[in-house]
Amino acid sequence: MKNCVGMLLAGGEGKRLGLLTKDSAKPAVPFGGKYRIIDFALSNCANSSLQTLGVMTQYSPLELNKHLGNGAPWGMNRQNGGMTVLSPYIAKGGGDWYTGTADAIYQNIHYIDSYDPEYVLVISGDHIYQMDYTKLLKHHKETGADATISVKPVSWEEAPRFGILNTTEDMKIYEFDEKPENPKSNLASMGIYIFNWSSLKSYLLADAANKDSSHDFGNDIIPAMVNDDLKLYAYRFEGYWKDVGTTLSYWESNMDLLDENLEFSLNNKDWRIYSSESNFPPQYIGDTAAVKNSLINSGCWISGTVENTIVFENVEIEEGSIVYQSILHPGVKVGRDAVLERVIVMENTQIPDGIRIRIEAEKEPLVIDQETLSELLLTEKV
Repeated sequence: MKNCVGMLLAGGEGKRLGLLTKDSAKPAVPFGGKYRIIDFALSNCANSSLQTLGVMTQYSPLELNKHLGNGAPWGMNRQNGGMTVLSPYIAKGGGDWYTGTADAIYQNIHYIDSYDPEYVLVISGDHIYQMDYTKLLKHHKETGADATISVKPVSWEEAPRFGILNTTEDMKIYEFDEKPENPKSNLASMGIYIFNWSSLKSYLLADAANKDSSHDFGNDIIPAMVNDDLKLYAYRFEGYWKDVGTTLSYWESNMDLLDENLEFSLNNKDWRIYSSESNFPPQYIGDTAAVKNSLINSGCWISGTVENTIVFENVEIEEGSIVYQSILHPGVKVGRDAVLERVIVMENTQIPDGIRIRIEAEKEPLVIDQETLSELLLTEKV
C-alpha cells in the first residue's frame, strides 16, 4: 500500500455515549480490557502494511494524543511517512474547526499532496472490526473504480442509522441515501472508502466552495459522485463489525468478546490488535475469588466473584463482592460485599463496601463515575 495514504477520522465527540465521552474523544474510550476503540482501526492499518497515515483529531484530544504518541505500538514511528496527528489550525489563508468528514480531508489536502499518492483510504476511528485493507484496495483496482465503499448488511431496524446503497449485480453503486427514513435496502456503508486521489481532490475542492454543503462524505461527496455517474463500487465485508455509537452498543460489543464462538477474536495471532502497554505486574486471583468467562487484565487483584465481565488493568475487587455482565475501566476499586450488574464503571472510581447496583436486562447499562456515584448515594438509589 505504498501508493496509498490513509486518513483516519478520530475527532468525533460521541454525544450518544454520554458520560463515556464527557472528557474524552470517542476513539479514546477504553475497550476490550486493554485497548481503546481507535486501536482496532490503527491495528488494521498496521496489519495491512499501510505506510502513511494521517489521524485527524478535534474533540477533547488530550487523552487520545497521549495514547497515540509517536505511533510506535502500531509500527508507525517512521522517518518517512508513518503516523501524523492532524489537528485543525489557522493558517495565513484562514482556517476553522473541521465542520464535516469531507472538510477534515479538505483541510489536509496539502498533507496528502506531499506524498503524491494514487489512492486515499478514508476510515473512522470508532468502529470495532478486523479488516485487511489490501483486499479492499485490490478490489478497487480490479473494478477500475473511482471510489470503493466497504459495505455490510444490517438489520432493517438499524438501516435508517446508516448510509444505504443500492447496487447492480456486479456491485456497481447506482443510488446512495444517507440515513433514509424508509430505506430501499439494508446494505449499509461502513464509512470505509478508497478513492482515486485525483477524483476525490476535485470533489473536495468543489464541495469546499459550496456554501450550502454540509461537507460530509455521506451527505455530499458520495451522492455527488453517484449523480455524476462516476464508477463507484461496493466491497462486501463478511467479518464482525460494530459501530460503537451508543452506550448499549458499547456494552454489547464488549460482551461480544466473551463469546467463544464469535468470528471476531482478540486472540487472533495472525491479526494482532496493538495498543500502548503499561507496566503493571501480573493479575492476582485470590483463594476467595471465582472468575468465570471474563477478561482480566494485568495489575488486577481479584478476591470476589467475577462473571461475564471485562476488567481493565489495575482493578481491585474485594472479598464478598459480585460483578456480573459489567465493564470496569482502569483503576476501579470495588469494596467488600458490593454487587454490580450491567454497570460500566469509569476510570479510578471507588465503589464503597456493600453497595448494590443492578440494572435489569431490558434497560440500558448504567455508566457511573465518582461524581455520579456520589449523587446516587445522596439520593439513596443504590
